Amino acid sequence: MSFDVSRVRAFYPALSDEYAWLDAAAGTQVPQTVIDAIAGAYRAGIGNAHGAFPASARSDAIVAGARRAVADLVGGVPEGVVLGPNMTTLTYRFATAFARGWRPGDQIVLSRLDHDANVRPWVQAAGRAGVEVRWADVELPSGELPAAQYEKLVTGRTRLVAVTAASNVLGTMPDVARISAIAHAAGALTYVDGVHATPHLPVDVAELGADLYATSAYKWSGPHIGAVVAAPDLLARLVPDKLASAPEEAPERFETGTLPFADLAGVSAAVDHLAGLDPEARGSRRARVLASMAAVRDHEQAELSHLLKGLAALPSVRLIGSPRRRTATAYFTVEGRTPREVAEHLAARRINVWDGHCYAWELTAALGIRDSGSAVRAGLVHYNDRSEVERLLAALEEL
Repeated sequence: MSFDVSRVRAFYPALSDEYAWLDAAAGTQVPQTVIDAIAGAYRAGIGNAHGAFPASARSDAIVAGARRAVADLVGGVPEGVVLGPNMTTLTYRFATAFARGWRPGDQIVLSRLDHDANVRPWVQAAGRAGVEVRWADVELPSGELPAAQYEKLVTGRTRLVAVTAASNVLGTMPDVARISAIAHAAGALTYVDGVHATPHLPVDVAELGADLYATSAYKWSGPHIGAVVAAPDLLARLVPDKLASAPEEAPERFETGTLPFADLAGVSAAVDHLAGLDPEARGSRRARVLASMAAVRDHEQAELSHLLKGLAALPSVRLIGSPRRRTATAYFTVEGRTPREVAEHLAARRINVWDGHCYAWELTAALGIRDSGSAVRAGLVHYNDRSEVERLLAALEEL
């Protein structure tokens, strides 16, 4: 299909403020349908879960619907969808549960490409359990994460490999399927951070070989909700900390406290929105998601290509990383300006970008930029158009 970005932009009330919203890698705006779904849940009235009255039944239905929606988005099953406030909190929860079965002499393998949310919870859990942490390094200056290194890093003592499906600053998309195959051959499990990847391309957790796949709805036009998707039998084997009175069954036993029911109504609406980005897509919601996200990928890659060519033409701009496969994300510096100064210059021209390490803690240290303000990040998603890219390039040229 020919991606109609004007049609898509009309769904988003926030985009009418004449700003160029190029900060999507830190969180997207939401369409009117998501706003309506959240407001509608409150308007109808919701009660706590598993009660005998209609408002409680509405909450139960909202939770079930959100599980189905996330499963349709990434290719899991509803019974394997754990919901929570954000990916970081859920990863800490899973790290604690996994570490309960680790013993001194065991190993885990982490990546210096990853957001710290897929690093620090595992490092801290390993430290408490006396488990060795092994590191997959980033190839510099390209920003690639070579999969071949995992052949030596993963051994018969490896219990878990945590890796990102896409870097949140460089956009690098490692060969997760190959990394997972190496891990599985040694009997290890994989925990894949899909937060940055999910908004940019069709996702299938089975094709990635991800035993657990983490994602955040606020990165794909939903509310601030996190989810981890896994096989139900794997969840059944893990024992998280929980209240004695909380449900014993998975996935509920991983969900501490009361879920935000109205926001979960927004999660389902967000997946429905993504499934409708290709108006010609037909079939199940899962089929429509795959078709729409393929169209999103093509649109974003075209805009990214234009952005990268424009940045390369500016002699004072240095693009960081040149991975072969990347999401529509650019991380760069401007000679003679700090990243914050660049961001402030752009903000004064109604262009939203991010600056700093963006929680890519290990990566920015490896790049040697973490202590100097790191860099500026521009992130494109499906609602960004060519005019916004041109505005960014013109504002950078002024510098």
